[in-house]
Formats: sequence, C-alpha cells, structure tokens
Amino acid sequence: MTTTRLAALGREEPALLVLAQRLLTVAESGLPSMLLPGGETFVFTMIGREAPGGSWTLERRGTSTRYAAITALGARYLPEDRQRAVLGGHTVQEFTGLLVQSLPAVTNLGDAALIAWAAAETDHPKLSDALAHVDALDDEGRPQYTVEAAWVLSALAAARSTVDVERRFTAARDRLLRARIGDSPLFPHATGPGLVPWYRSHVTCFADQTYPLQALARAHASGDGDPEALAASEACAARICELQGDGGQWWWHYDARTGGVVEGYPVYSVHQHAMAPTALFDLTDAGGSNFGASIRKGLRWMTDVPELAAHPGSEEPMILDGLGVTWRKVYRGDPKKAVRAARGLGTRVAPNLRLKSLDRVYRPVSVDRECRPYEFGWMLHAWLGGRI
Repeated sequence: MTTTRLAALGREEPALLVLAQRLLTVAESGLPSMLLPGGETFVFTMIGREAPGGSWTLERRGTSTRYAAITALGARYLPEDRQRAVLGGHTVQEFTGLLVQSLPAVTNLGDAALIAWAAAETDHPKLSDALAHVDALDDEGRPQYTVEAAWVLSALAAARSTVDVERRFTAARDRLLRARIGDSPLFPHATGPGLVPWYRSHVTCFADQTYPLQALARAHASGDGDPEALAASEACAARICELQGDGGQWWWHYDARTGGVVEGYPVYSVHQHAMAPTALFDLTDAGGSNFGASIRKGLRWMTDVPELAAHPGSEEPMILDGLGVTWRKVYRGDPKKAVRAARGLGTRVAPNLRLKSLDRVYRPVSVDRECRPYEFGWMLHAWLGGRI
C-alpha cells in the first residue's frame, strides 16, 4: 500500500522511504507478539533481554487498554487480511467492538476517549454508548491532563458527522484553547491547576504538544472550518519544529510559559517515527503548513543517532528487524531523572536557566531496550493514514 504520505517521502528523500517502509514492516511483524492470549488486549510493554551469545528475547509486562485502542486506530489503514494478522484474527471493527464491550470497567478518561475515537473511525454501531461513557468520566468543571483532553476532542471530531456531539465538542475545543498560558504557543501538562505540583506546573512534555495540535487540526477539518483552532495548532507545530534538535531530535520537556526547552532528554523513538509525523501530517491535511522537512529530519534520527555516534562503544541500532522492535529511547541514565528535576526546579525560578554542567556529567548514551504497542499503532497511523 502506497499512500500520499509515503509517495511524498519517496519524492523528497528516497532513502527515507526505504526506512519508513522498513519501520512499517517491523510494526506489523512486532504487534502480533504484543497481543495477549485471547486476542482482546495488548501488553503494556516488551522488555528486551540480551543473552550471553548476543541473541535477544522479549518479556511481556502488563496490559494497556489505551495502547490497544491506539493500535486499532493505526491498524485500520491495513487491508483486512493484515488487520487480522495484527489483531489475532479480528478486523479492526471487531477488535474495536471488544474494546467497546470493555468500557463499563474503564475508569480512565484517556482510555475511554481513545476507544470512542476508534469506534467513530470504524463506524461502530455502539459509538453513542462509547461517547456516553466518555461523557460520564469527563467532568467539565474539573481540570484534565492535556493529553486526555486532546483525545476527547479527537474522538468528538471523528464522531461529529454521525452523532450530535456539538455541545461537548465546543466545550472540549474551548478547554484546550483556554489551557495555554499567556501568549505561549505551547500547551501545559494539564488544562487547569490542581493536577500538577506547583513547582513543576510550568513543565510540559512533547505529548502535551502533539496530541492537542492534532486534535485542534482535526476539529478544524471536521466541520465548516475553525480558524482559531487551526491557528493554535499551527503555532504549536511551528514552535516545536523551531526547537527541534540539529540531529532531528524532538525534545521531551518544555516551559509552557515561555515556549522554551526545559530538558531535551530522553529522545523517544515513537516521537521520531510516529507521534510527530502523525500530528504534523494531520495538520497539513487540515489545511495547515507543510512540515515535511521537520518530519524527515526527525525520522532520519532512527538510523543516525548522534548521541550514540559521538561516543565510541555506545553505538547500537534502534531498530531490530528480526525481533520486531524499535528500542524505546536514548536517555541520560541519571538516577531518578535528576536532570529533569533540577532543570524543572531551576526554570521555575529562572526560565532561561540551563545548568549546562549537567550535560557533561550525565551524557545521553544509554538505550532503553523496551518497546510498546502504541509506538507501532501511531507508526501505522502516521504513514498509512491521511488522504489516499
């Protein structure tokens, strides 16, 4: 299957088309081993263990409803036979049906919103029930985590053409737009005070940017147009692209007040090959700018990791084709995320404080040998989705 997104990548940089196709193959080969027996949900993570001879094994840990829903959102772009291969014999609509059936036991707003989003995208007959459960979990008067609030808006935008959700849609859209601090283009970690300790309430992560900018772009595209939502999405995208590292890194923590970087590491593979592309592609599809250069720069990091290349002995591939994984991140190895904590506290008082000495003490040369299903779900969504 060749989409316009892959075709454009091939025109701009043929070597990266080969890389994207390689990653899509890894995603399809890796997901079946992440599906738990019974075929109703996915693991939370797979931990890589290297044997003395150099071979690898994977250990399943936990379960994740949200990762199962994200996988469904990505796998829906596969032909039916390949959907069944990834989802234990189920089509995406059938698998989404299992998720909808599980909703009475779902208490997390983000999980419920992702299931409703998948139900909307697959025209599931119980979409209204799924949305009702989201509504029951979403107290409009209470702050929510920004990521989960964004998923609510994306679900409502997807459902908007078939179900009357206008009141909740407007409330969800306004909540995201109001969450921003002053004239900063970035989104905070929560939509209001109370969920995050005061001393790090200014610290916001990469996911807090990609999911809102995606949701607002989709909100604009779902109706007769929403210039304010599109402009907010565009401003956020432009800022994270402006801050992107020289090696294509999408940085991890930002200052929601100033729009600056608080701490760059870890660099997560899912940001490079999936989350940034899917959000920026959705913005372009909604009528926003083309951020293809930044997408390509980020994707290139997957095989050209400057953090590891700069330190002989640290080099190792982030993609293991035979194992069906991409390793999760490159990080500093600092105890208890000390650098993030120090910079978070420091920038609370002095927004431009960098504490550069920490970069010399804690170098980003450690690899987290772990892989999660949502990394592949968003990979499929990013590169197989869009206008075909």
